[in-house]
Formats: sequence, C-alpha cells, structure tokens
Amino acid sequence: MKFAMLLLLAVLPAMAISQSQPASGPGLPSVAVPKTTAVLVIQTPRQGVTFEQVMAVIPDEIRATVKLYLDGKIREWYSRGDGKGVVFLLDARTADEARAMVEALPLGKAQLMNTEYIPVGPLMPLRALNPEGLQ
Repeated sequence: MKFAMLLLLAVLPAMAISQSQPASGPGLPSVAVPKTTAVLVIQTPRQGVTFEQVMAVIPDEIRATVKLYLDGKIREWYSRGDGKGVVFLLDARTADEARAMVEALPLGKAQLMNTEYIPVGPLMPLRALNPEGLQ
C-alpha cells in the first residue's frame, strides 16, 4: 500500500501536466480532458483605463454581481492578491456561457476590463486511484 501511494504521488504531477495540454496533442488520451464543471474568469483593467473610470461603474457592478451570486451563477469570487482585478468561479459549462454572463455586467458593457476564461473540471489524474471503477 505504501508503494502504491508513493507511486501515485510521483506520477500525479506528471499526469496533471499532461491534463493541461490541448486534447489534440500527440499521444494524449481523450480521457485526460475533464468535463467542464465551471469556468474560472480572471479580470484586469484594460491598459489606459483609470481607477476613476472603473470606480464610476462599481456601484452597478456590485449590485449585478451580487444578483448573479444569489442566483447561483457565481460560485466563488475573489480580489486578486496583487490588487489588479478579480477572479470568479462561474457555474457555467462553457467559456461562451461564462462570457455571456460577464459581458452583460456593467464593467463588461463598458469594455473596461481584459477578461480570461478558463474552463475547469475534475482533476482527471485521480482516476489512477481506481481506474476500473471510475471509467
């Protein structure tokens, strides 16, 4: 059992890296691509946008994001540790679905933010714990 755990700990980082590669990569099995269960959204102000421009929209932005949170669309939300924007974990199945939500918000409508959409899902290397029972 100790050997299996040590082997798993040694292999998990390599499997996680392979999971992050595009599905069309050579030799990558399609099982390594997780089902999207949420979309991570990272927003930073566009170059040239001033603090005052963002703050003018913030009261409406707060009301709209609170509504999305109460409607169950925002699972988690954070300020970036460097103070340069926000991070949302949205209950969306595609980047396009998340984009539609974010672009409907006041900051999205004002086009003041750069936004990155990252679909995320279960950590697929965990299938190695019980490959037969988790297919």
